[in-house]
Amino acid sequence: MTKNLFKTPKIWLTPDVCRELFEIFRKKIEFDEPIPAFDTRFPGRLESIINSVSQGYKGRYFNSTVLEAAVAYFNQLVRGHAFENGNKRIAVLFTDFFLWSNFVEFTLSWQEMYHFAVLVAQAGEKNISFEETKKLCRKIIGEFTMDLPKR
Repeated sequence: MTKNLFKTPKIWLTPDVCRELFEIFRKKIEFDEPIPAFDTRFPGRLESIINSVSQGYKGRYFNSTVLEAAVAYFNQLVRGHAFENGNKRIAVLFTDFFLWSNFVEFTLSWQEMYHFAVLVAQAGEKNISFEETKKLCRKIIGEFTMDLPKR
């Protein structure tokens, strides 16, 4: 397992970063169906998700490691439906960027990461709890990442 996963995140997702990523990569991730414009998302949902992940109390983050934050981002973005369409693809994009920003890289291909997102979404449809899908996310992210060299 990568040691960078257990460090405190230095970079967090923000609404501005998410908008920029969305605009840069939107056409590239429209591989099976279109994704509506960023501003057509459900008001406040994306902001709520990304802000909840970086929350803390008395100087300590609730998701205090890169691993826990990536798990929270991925799980909540897939299951939280911030966008009208494309939530799984967007969850992969945003989580991958978050990991990369904190010197961690997925070793899974884009398609494998997307299929993982489908699995998490299906678990939600089967009333499997957030805690259970967090365990699955923790396992996959923990096993299929590697440290990146400092840039």
